[in-house]
Amino acid sequence: MAATISKVERPATYEDANLLLRLYELRREERLRNARDWFMKNFRASTMEEFQKLCPLGSKENAFYRMVVSYWEMAASFVTGGILHQSLFAQNSRELLFVWERIRDVVPPLRETFKNSNIARNMETVANAMIADRLPDSAFGV
Repeated sequence: MAATISKVERPATYEDANLLLRLYELRREERLRNARDWFMKNFRASTMEEFQKLCPLGSKENAFYRMVVSYWEMAASFVTGGILHQSLFAQNSRELLFVWERIRDVVPPLRETFKNSNIARNMETVANAMIADRLPDSAFGV
């Protein structure tokens, strides 16, 4: 089942803010910080061949990739699951969009390779909603 975001948005709550703060604390964990730093500086793959060369199975780089992507997929699942306020998340989690833009080209071949159409599905849904919400604010869609 494809992830979706409700069109009816509820007001943000203190629980939403607390969950965002907990997600922020997780991002400060040293191993995840190292993985995010590596990802930001090094992850540029647009084909499966480039991905496999950059992040071979069993490598530290593959672990970093999985750590970053699974973190943002988990966070996005809170939004698509209705647990976390979409707009509040979008205002405070723009890194998700950065990560999605970096992986978007390799996601389809990864889904095919692993026969799993849900790989990064929540992140894709939230990123696309963030882009769609941002477009009306800019004459150039940026």
